Amino acid sequence: MAGSGSSEVRTPIFSGENYEFWRIKMVTIFKSHGLWALVEKGIPVSDSKKKKAEGSSEEEDDEKTVAAYMRDAKALGIIQNAVSDQIFPRIANADTAKTAWDLLYGEYHGGDQVRSVKLQNLRREFEYTRMRDDETLSGYLTRLNELINQMKTFGEVLSNERLVQKVLISLSKPYDPICLVIENTKCIDKVDLQEVLAILKSQEQRFDMHNVDATDKAFGSFSVSSKGQQQRDNSQSSGSKKNWNGEGKKWDSKPQS
Repeated sequence: MAGSGSSEVRTPIFSGENYEFWRIKMVTIFKSHGLWALVEKGIPVSDSKKKKAEGSSEEEDDEKTVAAYMRDAKALGIIQNAVSDQIFPRIANADTAKTAWDLLYGEYHGGDQVRSVKLQNLRREFEYTRMRDDETLSGYLTRLNELINQMKTFGEVLSNERLVQKVLISLSKPYDPICLVIENTKCIDKVDLQEVLAILKSQEQRFDMHNVDATDKAFGSFSVSSKGQQQRDNSQSSGSKKNWNGEGKKWDSKPQS
């Protein structure tokens, strides 16, 4: 039981956003269970003539039909468990996996016009995306990669040259020198994106090292100045004590007659 449970694929929960990503993950899950053909095409309709030609009995046909309905129920259960409580009412009346799947596909996948509008918005967002001043390189690349993947789900595939250009022109100002070096030493239309990213990540590590060194120096200078101030305070305190006697009265430097 433990072994079989550990091999189960965790189903993603669809709550109304990022349908294309959810659909791709669900197709993979159905294929892993051998259920995708059933979800995509529905329960196969029995062909009596073909079965008679193959010499199959009615009992065998009934067993196959029952098995098909059981597998369909399993696929329908996977879909029902993979949607949130807000989405579930849309497929509550679906009695087959194909029916539930087609309902979600028709509502959230959208027609050609809807997909065209979404893709146009993603293109616009891609053009205006820039690295923020307070953002790390890794964080920005993750955000940019998510946007690129969304464009792929709508059929937009960006070339390696286009991605390299986008990265180089959208980084924050501290990366201008290294971007200039890449542009002057590499052929932009041929250099691989992963090579450019490796150079930029190496530069990010140098930035981090410089920041650590600057912090250590600042802390060291603060410690030294604190010690010097403490020594000066101690010397002033000891000098002032010399002018006072044991009874708390100030010593009189003039000799008494």
